[in-house]
Amino acid sequence: MEIPRNWTFENKDIALGFDKHVREQLPWYDLATNALQHVARHYIPENGTVYDIGASTGNIGRALAPVIQARNARLIGIEPSEEMCKIYDAPGDIVCAKAEDFNFDAFDLAVLFLCLMFIEPRKRILLMNKLRLSCRPGGAIIVFDKLEPSSGYISTILYRLTLAGKKAANVSAEEIIEKELSLSGVQRPITEEQLGGSFVNWFRFGDFSGYIIERPA
Repeated sequence: MEIPRNWTFENKDIALGFDKHVREQLPWYDLATNALQHVARHYIPENGTVYDIGASTGNIGRALAPVIQARNARLIGIEPSEEMCKIYDAPGDIVCAKAEDFNFDAFDLAVLFLCLMFIEPRKRILLMNKLRLSCRPGGAIIVFDKLEPSSGYISTILYRLTLAGKKAANVSAEEIIEKELSLSGVQRPITEEQLGGSFVNWFRFGDFSGYIIERPA
């Protein structure tokens, strides 16, 4: 897949090559997906409602398919890219829309997997607050995203850990640099403050971190 100068998910070639590309760039992608699937199944009740926000081609939907089907739950993918929506492959429905503009029904679980970093920073807290209000008691919001580096030497170590993972996956240095530059102004790492309240940190690899936000029962 050719890396464009300015990254966009509204590119047919990117959409078609996304599943392979993301696993090359993020070698822990399947590990994080499987870990998220384990966490998510604890919050999906019988006849529940699940949102996959930033659904891309349906990775999370496919991971959750067994529990979704076993519990007769409803899965709704929210994805702003028309090209991604065209090849979406997961149970449930896909809605082509920006999450920050979408009106959510009450839900038991919402997943934002590598999503917030592509939403304008000024809209993130508004989206998270909207999700918190729509989450049913006993439900949860699961976020997994790239975190803005902290200050100090530890931030350098964590960034190098991410680079080491890509090198171990045989991604060329040229492709790593091209991808980083193409994301300029398109992908902006999140801050924990943008989650809009209390949370539990459940996963960490390099610059990427996972959070659970529960709605008390």
